[in-house]
Amino acid sequence: MRGSEGASGNEAAAAVDRNSAGKCESDEVQYQLRGMPHLPEDIVFCVDKDRQVEVEMKVAGSKGQPLTRIDALKQALLLFVHSKLAMFSQHRFAFATMGQTAAWHHRELTNDIDVVNAAVRSLPTDGLYPRCDLYSLFRMVAPDAKQSRASGRSFRVIFIYCRSDVVPELTSQSFSNQQLFTFDALYLHDKPGRENCPQKVYDALVDVLERVTMHEGYIYESGSGLARLLFKQTCLLLSHPQQRCMQEDLSAPKDLAKPISTSETSTNSITSRNEDNQGSHSSA
Repeated sequence: MRGSEGASGNEAAAAVDRNSAGKCESDEVQYQLRGMPHLPEDIVFCVDKDRQVEVEMKVAGSKGQPLTRIDALKQALLLFVHSKLAMFSQHRFAFATMGQTAAWHHRELTNDIDVVNAAVRSLPTDGLYPRCDLYSLFRMVAPDAKQSRASGRSFRVIFIYCRSDVVPELTSQSFSNQQLFTFDALYLHDKPGRENCPQKVYDALVDVLERVTMHEGYIYESGSGLARLLFKQTCLLLSHPQQRCMQEDLSAPKDLAKPISTSETSTNSITSRNEDNQGSHSSA
């Protein structure tokens, strides 16, 4: 009898345990994160070809030779493409240049890294340009943007600009309401001076970005001449436009080894987009 009582007691205890476990499971709150869309990207880099891209950076190259902006930009572009393809191999890239107007450098969108390497390494610098017509860029890429969207892809333009004395122009407002693509910008500049007006250039780029971009567009600037800051900003542009927070809410990774210098966070009197354009961008 004791044996059967013991068995019955064990069965009862097991039943209680199962009921308790079931109750605990039913009391648990389940959290689910809804998936975010991330279409494969077609990305067009438009790189300034004015001679101001030949200005030397503060840090020399690996062999002690002067490192110019265009040298650092080419390294940054290759870093971007390799990293983006490591995330998803179906992203594609094309390249254009900006003189007074935009022109294709390599129009065919590709994910072939050898083709990308050749296109990046052959980016030209060939003169001084007193104007920069961004409308020509948007008009040029519009057919490609429409084609990409029709095939279920996301289209982005990354504009890289290096002139401190030429304010970009949007000579037509026709793209302000179309929003065919996401627009990002990287701006390398000299210190403000008699002829240099980097703040006006930056403000113009912010204004254009807020008018034409489809998803959240990012803009970064630097007057420090530090290649590592350029690489850091390039890496921040890796984020997919469909999965971005607003730039005002983005807390960029910080170097824990030492504080970031003032010249890197707020360079040469450029008022940041966060301070000057937060309200206008939120309403765009």
